[in-house]
Amino acid sequence: MRTKIVAGNWKMNKNLEETEALLSELSAKIPDTDAHVIVAPTFVNLEAAKRALEASTIEVAAQNMHFAENGAYTGEISADMLMNIGVDTVIIGHSERRSYFGETDDFLAKKVKTAVDKQMKVIFCFGEELEERKSNNHFSVVESQLKNGLFHLDAKAWKHIVLAYEPVWAIGTGETASPEQAQEMHAFIRNTIAKAYNTSVANAVSILYGGSVKPSNATEIFSKPDVDGGLIGGASLNSDDFVAIVKAI
Repeated sequence: MRTKIVAGNWKMNKNLEETEALLSELSAKIPDTDAHVIVAPTFVNLEAAKRALEASTIEVAAQNMHFAENGAYTGEISADMLMNIGVDTVIIGHSERRSYFGETDDFLAKKVKTAVDKQMKVIFCFGEELEERKSNNHFSVVESQLKNGLFHLDAKAWKHIVLAYEPVWAIGTGETASPEQAQEMHAFIRNTIAKAYNTSVANAVSILYGGSVKPSNATEIFSKPDVDGGLIGGASLNSDDFVAIVKAI
């Protein structure tokens, strides 16, 4: 059975006091669940988050990392730095990294390789822009992002991969893909992996939906057979909203 996952990407939000307050609320409110619950605070609060969640089942992830071991990369964070403070999960390829910081498929493939080589878990993000959806190119765009970013991995490496499909047109816009659209794309993603590898790899990988999930739509989206949870943005910054989404899984 595939792992169910609800991951909160906090982006550039919450100072240290706010981080500790939100984590305290989540620790008290998150119900017993078979799903993996993950939060991804900003880099400067990762160590504090790990300490705050020592007695909790909530996992901590980083929002990004560099592919290099070390060196002259001012402002960047390496895999070893993350693992040294107990963080072994990282989000790679988020649409904001692609669009605002120019991260290409080739660049992301290097990050993925480093993370997998270090035995880290990768939440790999991908998805189409509005223009690509309107021009009916969304399937080819997603297939290309998967192929270029992940298909250099061997089959065994996929145990480290979680996928997060994020229709870019539905992030922070209030728009959301319908549950049927989400299922259609998730099924396409799984079929694409099966063709490139095999059905065992495809059926084992968790695929999250990452486009404006909120308490009002989470249950319907998560009910689809190929949707294994969500990568949550804005709603993860409010404990009641995030807990409601966790309960929906």
